[in-house]
Amino acid sequence: MGLIAYHTSDALLLCIAEKQANAVIPPKANRKVIRTFDRHHYCNRYVIERFFARIKRFRRVATRYDKLSSRFMSFVLLAASMLWLK
Repeated sequence: MGLIAYHTSDALLLCIAEKQANAVIPPKANRKVIRTFDRHHYCNRYVIERFFARIKRFRRVATRYDKLSSRFMSFVLLAASMLWLK
């Protein structure tokens, strides 16, 4: 599992490492310690960005009317299913 983000901090990298995931975050050029990242995964981030943009077209998901997180997640899955069937 990889996480794609636009900014990085040592605390975020530590949190990702604790969850046994790979951080696909490019390092800033002015960092003292330069670390590596997977450019192939980072270049494919548009797939995930487009998915979230499509999910947010559903008003109930974009505005989050539901108070319970389980109910909200159910509607996210329903919206994803509708997009998949489309």
